[in-house]
Formats: sequence, C-alpha cells, structure tokens
Amino acid sequence: MPEVSRFFGIIIRMFYDEHNPPHFHAEYSGNKAVFDFQGNVIQGNFVKNSN
Repeated sequence: MPEVSRFFGIIIRMFYDEHNPPHFHAEYSGNKAVFDFQGNVIQGNFVKNSN
C-alpha cells in the first residue's frame, strides 16, 4: 500500500482501488486504524496513552 505521508511517527497509507467507502489507513506506535475522509473511524482504533 503506497505511503502518502509520514509525520510525528504517524504513517498514512492509501490505495486507489481498494474497497468502498473511500478511506485511508493510519498507523502509529503499533496501533492501526482506517478512517473515512470525514475523520470517522471505520476499523481499528488509536489508544491514547495516559502518560
């Protein structure tokens, strides 16, 4: 899956002909999630550290 951006340890990936709805994949510190373009989580989650 092509990497679109990498910043502050967050990796954003997108593939142009993957399933609907249009979305992007994000990965941070071993956590993975899939988001639509309105910012809604479609799959997975990111857990906020309480540190």
